[in-house]
Amino acid sequence: MPNIDPQTAEPRLPLAAILARFPHQARLFGVTLIELLLSLTIVGILAIVAVASYGFLREKQDIIQATTDIQTIEGLLERDFTTHNRYPDSLAEIPGAAALRDPWGNPYQYLNIATVKGKGKVRKDHNLVPLNTDYDLYSMGKDGRSVSPLTAKASRDDIVRANNGGFVGLASDY
Repeated sequence: MPNIDPQTAEPRLPLAAILARFPHQARLFGVTLIELLLSLTIVGILAIVAVASYGFLREKQDIIQATTDIQTIEGLLERDFTTHNRYPDSLAEIPGAAALRDPWGNPYQYLNIATVKGKGKVRKDHNLVPLNTDYDLYSMGKDGRSVSPLTAKASRDDIVRANNGGFVGLASDY
């Protein structure tokens, strides 16, 4: 006895019979579960790569911003030196410089080497030689921590000014 649709009173055909009538169209629109899972996997992998690339580009942009800020502050310090024939004791003496924050929200660090007793607080390279002879200017980087030698783990992500302004960039690149 054929299966009858109660609403239309017409016989119902099994799905196989319907697909047999339209074999070409069924193949065009049919998607297997494997094909669907493969497509979702590919989209997922592309999303992971895109998010990782965005994070890398964002980090690089933050480093470039900190480098630019340090060069701007350096220009303000040099202009002040030209006027007063000495470097200031703090960034608070330079209009606009004290309010600047690095991309991670921390204040820029400044140390006038001429006013420091000893070399304990002065930034040092891998040979423990001071980076500058005039002043130290740097950002503590993403982790917000820093110590004097650049070789320390806490200082590897710092953005530093070295060689009296000849180098401004990531401490790990110096």
